[in-house]
Amino acid sequence: MKIHTPIPVARRQAGFTLLEMVIVLGIIAMILGGAIFAMRGIGDAAKLRQVESDFKSFQSALAMYKLNAGSFPTTQQGLDALVNKPNTTPVPRRWVQVMSKIPTDPWDSPYLYRFPGSKRANDFEIISNGPDGIESTDDDLSSQDE
Repeated sequence: MKIHTPIPVARRQAGFTLLEMVIVLGIIAMILGGAIFAMRGIGDAAKLRQVESDFKSFQSALAMYKLNAGSFPTTQQGLDALVNKPNTTPVPRRWVQVMSKIPTDPWDSPYLYRFPGSKRANDFEIISNGPDGIESTDDDLSSQDE
């Protein structure tokens, strides 16, 4: 005599279907896209903060230079006077290297230096050409801007 064992009804396998996975991945992609869109201006703000920080560093270094040399470097001597002793007049009698190198702005352009400044004649002016890298445009940043 043969004993027939009933065949169990197939149970649904535990797990996710392909459709469910696609829906979840689509939702994650939309959330990430929204987050990236919301943070797009953060990089620009960080670069502006970096310029402000560099202006303060230059201010400290130039104050130290003036203490030793007696006056700020001329426009012709520029910021290089903080790294290398100037050989153009006025040559400082007491010169000390104040910076090891002159940083570039966040857009990899050199900072410009003027003494006297364009807005305050008795003070120096440091200028960043801004994102476009072109001098004398609306996006330029100056240490004499309030």
